[in-house]
Amino acid sequence: MSIGSWGMSMRGFGLSVAMTLVLAAGQASAASIDLSKPYGDKYGCINRNGQEVAADQMLLLTDKELITAASACTFTKTQAQADGSLVVTATCEAEGEEGQAPTNFTIKRSAKNGKKLTIADADGNVMGEVSRCK
Repeated sequence: MSIGSWGMSMRGFGLSVAMTLVLAAGQASAASIDLSKPYGDKYGCINRNGQEVAADQMLLLTDKELITAASACTFTKTQAQADGSLVVTATCEAEGEEGQAPTNFTIKRSAKNGKKLTIADADGNVMGEVSRCK
């Protein structure tokens, strides 16, 4: 190994450490909304382990998906914003329809109750408010 290539590999190593630090910092800022435990409305929390109770309205939010009475959305990308909210890109399957449609929505703390989260679609329409499931 020549000294020149050793210098390049050290620079490459330093760059990967810097990238890791940037990623870790990004995850730290996302800590304001912790989705490691599920959030839901009354029926979303009841149904978090499978459909136990039929409900016309239901919201269940996890770190990987958003499930409503009529659709299931799987997260493909989650970005923390400066204000502490999360912008999620997901693919959704609507009940009775074939195929998946990409969509975006925003998850942020409720202005009325800091323990609740508000979910809004790409147009800013609030889909609902969810609390951490007990």
